[in-house]
Amino acid sequence: MNKVVKGIKKLNLLGSRTLKTGISVFITALICGFFNWPVVFAVITAIVTIEHTAADSIKKAAIRFPASAIGALLATSCYAVFGKSAVTYALAAMLTIAICHKLKLDAGILVATITAIAMIPDFGDHYFVSFLTRLATTSIGIFVSTAVNFLLLPPNYTSRIFKSINELFEHAAQLLERIVLWGSEKEGSRGVVRSFRQLTTHLERVFQLSQFQREEWKYHRHTNEEMKSFQFAQKKLGALQQIAYHLGNLQYVNTTIEDFKPSERELIEDISHSFIQILKDPAHQISEEHFIKVKKLDQLFWKWKEEHVEQENHFRQHLPPQTILIYELLSFHDVLEELEEMCRSRSNMVKRCYIDQ
Repeated sequence: MNKVVKGIKKLNLLGSRTLKTGISVFITALICGFFNWPVVFAVITAIVTIEHTAADSIKKAAIRFPASAIGALLATSCYAVFGKSAVTYALAAMLTIAICHKLKLDAGILVATITAIAMIPDFGDHYFVSFLTRLATTSIGIFVSTAVNFLLLPPNYTSRIFKSINELFEHAAQLLERIVLWGSEKEGSRGVVRSFRQLTTHLERVFQLSQFQREEWKYHRHTNEEMKSFQFAQKKLGALQQIAYHLGNLQYVNTTIEDFKPSERELIEDISHSFIQILKDPAHQISEEHFIKVKKLDQLFWKWKEEHVEQENHFRQHLPPQTILIYELLSFHDVLEELEEMCRSRSNMVKRCYIDQ
């Protein structure tokens, strides 16, 4: 079964989650048909209970079953009192939501409410039998979708995480160029603000995928190398988070490189171009020439502090924007230096493993 599903996936016609939803619906319909039970309730449940990870499916299945039982019981009770009326639908929905929320079964509210509402039109003469039948069909949908999500095509987000990390570094390089090198065009630029929001949103999404993958590996095997690669990706994400922080600060610095002397402006432009190259380089290597530029930038920071802060400003805690820009660039370099060391250590570790083999 797994081989057939993987073969279909290779054709790039359907995604993993779509395939698993279809398989869940098929198996659920077969089981209900065998017992001559209503198929619709079970199939709807199977569709809405497919999760991003097997871990989520297992956790939420334990919540959805009691929630569904509550929904079915409330629908049966409301029908017994009010019959098939608008009041029955409204009360069944409201009471199901309220009680499930009170019992902290929020993950099962949707399934429980669907179960309660969907069973009202087809109540038979025997309320208890109807209650058991609807609960059984809903349970089949929950169980089948959980089993399919666990056994077939276990979600693997590592390739998406690695690809996204490379895209994030490329995005950060482009954003740094726009903020520092575009000069006066940066000021009030909605494009820069929008680009920064896109960067942070993308970063948050990759962190979420990382959480999904970490949860998934609790239930499926993985090699030591896969785990080491994943941990390395997490460190790069941490560096990206710091880079995003400094980019966020830079976009609100109320100055441009035009506010510096020609020699200072040239240094800032050179070091910004160097930053961009380091960000785009997969190994994030830093040249000796770059370190020389950083040393000059550090000297420029202290020069600005001496000339424009200590001598001209009675309130020393108030830094001119030019000093803040230089400080943020120096802090940006610190992150890149840690990133390069991280990549070098990872490369050396891989080489040692290859030699040992």
